[in-house]
Amino acid sequence: PPRRVGREEGVERKREERMSGLEELRKKAAALAVASGEVREEDRAEYRELVHTFLAHGGAPSDRVVAIGKAVFGVDAAEVDGAEKDETAAVPAKNERDSLPKIEIKYMEEFMFDVLVDHGVPEDEARVAADVLIAADKRGIDSHGIGRLKPIYCDRIAAGILKPTAPFSVVKDTPTTALVDGNCGLGLVIGPKCMQMAIDKAKQHGLGMVVARNSTHYGMAGYYALMADAAGCIGITGTNARPSIAPTFGVDPMLGTNPITWGIPSSDPFPYVLDCATSICQRGKIEQYAREGKPTPRGQVVDRQGRERTDTDQILIDLVTGECALAPLGGVGTELGGYKGYGYATVVEILSSALQSGTTSPDLIGVDRATGKKIPMPLGHWFIAIDVERFLPLAEFKANVGSLLTRLRDSAKDPTGPGRIYTAGEIEYDIGERRKVEGGIPLPRALQKDMLDLRAKSPALQSKYASYPFEK
Repeated sequence: PPRRVGREEGVERKREERMSGLEELRKKAAALAVASGEVREEDRAEYRELVHTFLAHGGAPSDRVVAIGKAVFGVDAAEVDGAEKDETAAVPAKNERDSLPKIEIKYMEEFMFDVLVDHGVPEDEARVAADVLIAADKRGIDSHGIGRLKPIYCDRIAAGILKPTAPFSVVKDTPTTALVDGNCGLGLVIGPKCMQMAIDKAKQHGLGMVVARNSTHYGMAGYYALMADAAGCIGITGTNARPSIAPTFGVDPMLGTNPITWGIPSSDPFPYVLDCATSICQRGKIEQYAREGKPTPRGQVVDRQGRERTDTDQILIDLVTGECALAPLGGVGTELGGYKGYGYATVVEILSSALQSGTTSPDLIGVDRATGKKIPMPLGHWFIAIDVERFLPLAEFKANVGSLLTRLRDSAKDPTGPGRIYTAGEIEYDIGERRKVEGGIPLPRALQKDMLDLRAKSPALQSKYASYPFEK
């Protein structure tokens, strides 16, 4: 390409200098945070000046420098922002979501609670379920929050294949383990009960594991990792799901997207939360593409003829009929390690079904093969909690983790990349902080329609929600 000359070259050089300067400020911020004990006023003043410099040179308000200031030093960006930015300051990229109406987080949580109660869920259980759902929206996991309310929970309750409430039966219980039966009740309620049992056992005996059978979709798996972190534990969870993944060298959907999720306490303002499906993508992500009218990226879905598919709406249909399948993490075949994702998905499946004599993913199709009638999908989950204090003081462990993660983030950056290295849970934390500032959750048209449809069927919702914020 032609060499940049004149002012354009100068602006580019200034931009590179600015990026280098911002990285030095990030390192200084991390050092101040690690060194901080009891925060004194002079510490707060020093960090306030650092944030001022960072923002004045184009640093993003969502950056971890600002997050550390608020979490550790009580420095709010609003107190120091407003400095004049230079001409090379970063401008957030515009995207379709910027123009979507924003719904306040508390409003959305209350709405989901009211909808669940309207569908027969007891108030105490609806409160828990709404908390699980809103946690996903807060963190930008838009495929598992309000986007799941109508199709995965309300519609299934209305169809009689999901019970709005059911007994929570403890089948077998030991000091460190338990097997429970959810009796096809609401997974959003069963899951939190199970993880709390695991945490309680870990606090008493060092480690706890609970497995559940006859449950249903339990929402964002990261919710349970966050529960463990809040209790000073390492948390691990997994679940099976409808058959979506084809085995390596196969085309039949045989395994669910079967996530394996970790939550690890850290001295960062956020815990290390790795919440990943064992497929390249999960069905909820494709549902999100459909709501946004986007094609599915090539390489994520393969059909029975071995073709890579991108036609999102038809993919959702063909995933149900078995005409196509998701690729495991790593992709089709072995060249990029697809057998690894296939193996991890199988491990999650074994712990989600074989360990409690539950239903395996190949049979979780949601319809009777003989009649085509919709039937329940009794999922299995597992939850592990490990009490960190049984090994070393929690603060020391957090410092160890935070130090490692800081070194990862501060390592050499790809010169063609975005100029920043993330660790698991950081992007979700940043989104959560940004949504607080921006006034809530962006709501695509498809989800606006879901809210309108839910209200149209309920006199109670019509009375309380005569007009939604996006209708004004």
